[in-house]
Amino acid sequence: MAEQWRYTKGLKDIGNGQFAYLQPDGGWGWSNAGLIVDGEASLLVDTLFDMQLTDEMLRIMKDAAGVAGPDIRTVVNTHANGDHTHGNGCCKNAEIISSKASLSEMEALSASELAEIVKLAPSLGDVGAYFIDIFGQFDFAGVEERLPTRTFSGQLDVQVGDRTVELIEVGPAHTNGDVLVHVPDTKTVYTGDILFIESTPIMWAGPVSNWIEACDKIIAMNADVIVPGHGPIATNDNVRAVQDYLRYIDQEARKRHAAGMSVSEAAHDIALGDYSSWGDAERIAVNVMSLYREYDGQLDLAPSPLDAFQLMADVRRAQRAAS
Repeated sequence: MAEQWRYTKGLKDIGNGQFAYLQPDGGWGWSNAGLIVDGEASLLVDTLFDMQLTDEMLRIMKDAAGVAGPDIRTVVNTHANGDHTHGNGCCKNAEIISSKASLSEMEALSASELAEIVKLAPSLGDVGAYFIDIFGQFDFAGVEERLPTRTFSGQLDVQVGDRTVELIEVGPAHTNGDVLVHVPDTKTVYTGDILFIESTPIMWAGPVSNWIEACDKIIAMNADVIVPGHGPIATNDNVRAVQDYLRYIDQEARKRHAAGMSVSEAAHDIALGDYSSWGDAERIAVNVMSLYREYDGQLDLAPSPLDAFQLMADVRRAQRAAS
């Protein structure tokens, strides 16, 4: 890995008019973004979890790449999660592109609703404490929502100057509308949350086979630079590690489902082995929830967010007690 791409906070010049903005440690809310520049044209891959963080990123991009926020004419949201979309309001002149499925998800949970949950969290016991721990440092109340202004399904090619950028829908997987941003001429791909590197993937949607197939698409691109949604700049070996995790939890959850174990029992019972060192290992709880819904043919029935965070809080407490 190139020394200048070390996993430290800030903008990394990955060559050919492209940049990655990294936010260690890649845990809850600490997502990556990307910038593609060709001549006077630019495209921003994702914004950050709140407008303050996004403004800071845009100032750094202006200093390093000469692209100010008002100059950005295109933003691509790789999926609906707020840590990739809540800074959209900082790019007031941009066309915002996402998959159709992502737009529907963004409309379902607003930043103002997240702000209200944080406000109520102290009265919610253990799950509230968990919520504050992972999200309390972000300013959801200050978010000015901007939803996508253009949507697509399947694949959409967009021009950034003379450069073609391929937007490839691979969801439902992590969420319902995941998109890869592929720059073929420079062999670069921005993956959104199809890739969590050194932290635990979380499957809000599924099916798991779609996510494994999405990883296969990334590997087949034979990219020189892979920018994940969370974590350091990646290689195909990292992509295979994500696949291995997904296959492992599918195998383990399927055995426990067949044995009649509940979601909670299975989430507490699955031994994570080497994967226990990945950040946010408690996400196994949501992954088991989604896998069980898949096995039961009920993927269209999304779990209650409160139930999901409660189980993650319970699993994290048990993991820490056992360590």
